[in-house]
Order: sequence, then structure tokens, then C-alpha cells
Amino acid sequence: METNQTCLKVLLFPYLAHGHISPFFELAKTLKNHNFNVYFCSTPINLKAITKKLYDNSINQVEIHLQSSPELPPHYHTTNGLPPNLIFSLVDALQKAGPAFSEILEIIQPDLVIYDISQPWLPPITSSYNIPACFFQTTAASCVGFFLRFLKRPDLEFPSSFSLPQTSFRRVQHKNPSEDKAKERFLSVMDQSNEIVLIRSSRAFEEKYIDFETIVVEKNMVPFGSLVSEPVENILDDDSEVIQWLNEKKQASTVYVSFGSECFLTKEEMQEVALGLEISNVNFIWVLRSPNGEKTELEDVLPEGFLDRIKGRGFIEEGWAPQAKILKHPSTGGFLSHCGWGSLLESITFGVPVIAVPMQYDQPMNAKLVVEIGVGMEVEKGVNGWREGGEIGRIIEEVVVKDAGETIRRKARELAESVRVQSREEVEAAVHELRRICHNNKKH
Repeated sequence: METNQTCLKVLLFPYLAHGHISPFFELAKTLKNHNFNVYFCSTPINLKAITKKLYDNSINQVEIHLQSSPELPPHYHTTNGLPPNLIFSLVDALQKAGPAFSEILEIIQPDLVIYDISQPWLPPITSSYNIPACFFQTTAASCVGFFLRFLKRPDLEFPSSFSLPQTSFRRVQHKNPSEDKAKERFLSVMDQSNEIVLIRSSRAFEEKYIDFETIVVEKNMVPFGSLVSEPVENILDDDSEVIQWLNEKKQASTVYVSFGSECFLTKEEMQEVALGLEISNVNFIWVLRSPNGEKTELEDVLPEGFLDRIKGRGFIEEGWAPQAKILKHPSTGGFLSHCGWGSLLESITFGVPVIAVPMQYDQPMNAKLVVEIGVGMEVEKGVNGWREGGEIGRIIEEVVVKDAGETIRRKARELAESVRVQSREEVEAAVHELRRICHNNKKH
């Protein structure tokens, strides 16, 4: 930790979704370790969920209270468990949080604010208090650069041969009023960022895309590395059933299967995944989640007799699993993933090859990146519009077991080492940039 630097106050305010709160929290810990006085702002329901991750009081929690209504009570001030029909109500409530945020600024008087994709209203407020604000991009430069090109610089050639379904292009160019408003908000958060844009990525695997986005955005994209923490070793965690089970498996023999916290498979999709796992004949840990409030009986959604046939080599975890700890475990040899950016960064950091099964949002682009950098393979969709069990099983075998996958496995190990080294250097450079912005602002 740095001790010879002025202790600057920085306020972090992520969007109200776990996929945004988690990387912001990793950023908060990193800044704290570099002698920043860190304040983490979110709604009470979100702060309650992360309190257990705070092992001391080194990160200050700041509650922001959104306007409540009968349809959007305080326990819905998060995307976790939010009924899909209320997402626009939540976004609208967040857009109206300016007065509450102004009060927070007056009390804390931070030297810097780091904000998220959903807050184009925030920089004008911080500017009125003479406080610089920087945008933190929690998605890949390859994905954001790909779509920004259509919006800002269609004259530029994208530095890759990525190909996506035509629907992806049509959605970017489609003249839908609500989508146009979202595009304007996105461009606004970029344009208003003070001098630089922070990004959760590394030049170890996204160098050309970081450079490309710098040109398109016309601001220096500053990578903060992968921002993946080593899993905390805890005696109670070590006694967990899933880790005990994994301890008994051979090195690199097990596939970890998870589709994140916001992607839920249909019964038909679950059955195809189950078929793929069964015919691959590898050990596996499968995290099966149901939407909040729904209880699914495994026997009702999995193929008949599946649970009996995979006894000993399959472990099904309903709900939550210690993902980072599983990925770092020497018995883990592959990650069948939906390709959420945070999950991929964990897989890359711990050197685990990826079996890519992208579902939505940025995930198809992330899957293309995985293949391009040589650390995984994508399971292509079949004629039914999803992935067939036979193809899932074939890709699992190739990535984890067969000689043909050794190049991928070796590349994953090599990249993990490169990312660790480069991320440390990138953190130091990014911290220097943030200090420079704060100190320059104080001179004026």
C-alpha cells in the first residue's frame, strides 16, 4: 500500500446491478490499497448484499435513497430479483436521483467521482461542485468499440473480422425512440468523462481494441487490469461441500458450468446442456439457478435418470457457488460459460479454458474475443436456434480432454501469467492518472 501520497477521497457510484456493482467493488478495493479514501454509493438493498464482503471498515458505504412508489418499493431498488416489467421504473427512479446525489456530494466533498453507464445526469452535478468525474466502463473494449464505430465513426475499419448476426447490426442502426435515447445516454456518459475513460480490461488481451476505442471516443482509454481478486481463504469455506468434492478430482479434470446470475435456461436448454455433459464423460460442477421466487425440481427439468447416471462425476449446485475459488482450483479444467465479461475475466486470470455459450447483451462479442485470443471455443447454435447436446459434448471434450485442445489449454495458462503481470502495471498507471486529474483540478 502507498503511504507517501495524499489521501484523496473518491466516491464510486455503480449502476444498480450485480454485474456492475461487483467490478466497481473490486475497483474500490484496489483504490483503497493505493491510499485512496473510498466511498461506495448504492441503494440500501444493494449495500446490504455487499456488507458481508467487507472484512473491515476500510470502504465507506454511502446510502442513496431513490424515490419509492407502490410499484417500486425500496427492496426493488436493485436489479437482483426485480420483475422484468419494472426495469424501466428503476432506471427512471435512478435518473431522478440528482438531488439526493447532490446532498451526498455536499457531505462527503470528494476529490473525484467514478460513475457508471446509467448516469449521464451525474457529471453536470459534479461539475457544479468543481469535482472531476470519470466514467468506468465495465464491458470489453472489443464490444463497446464495435458498436461505437457504427454510432460515431463508421468510416473507420474495425480491427478484427468479428461477425455477428445481422440482427446485431440492425439493432444498432434501428430508429426506435427508446433505443435512440439509450444510445444518446451512452454517448453522453463517454463524452462527459473527465479527460479519460477507465476500463476493466487489459492490454494483455485487448490492446488493439483499447487503442481503437481511444480513437473512436477521442479520450484516452485507461485499463485498470482484470480487477479479479484472489479468492479469500477461509476455513469455513474450505469445508463447503462443493470444494470438498472438487478436492477429490484429478488435476484439470472438471468443467465448471454457470450461466451467471441473470441468464436462466429453458427446460429444453437445460436438457441439451445435461446431454452434452453426460456424453462428454468429464467431471462437472453445474450451478443451476431459477429466477427469484421460483422453485424448480431438478427431476422435472433434467433428462429422466440423469441424476443417477452422473453420480460421482457430477455435482449440481442450486443457487450460488464460490466461482472464483472453483476456477482457481487445480482440479478445474474448463468453464462452460455464458460469457459475461466478469466471468470471462476470472477465467482468463485463473488460466481456465472457456467453452463459450453466449446468451445475450455483450456475450456474443465476448465469445468471439475468447476464440480470437485462443483460450476457448464457441458452441455454435444448431438448426433449432440453440446449442445441441452433441455439439456441447464435443466441444467440452476437445477443450478439456483431447490432444487437439492442448494448444488452447497452454494458451490459457500463458495468458493468465501475462495478465497478472500486466494488470499490476496497469493499476499503477491508472492510479497515477487519477491522482493527476485530482491534483490538476485543485490547482484551478
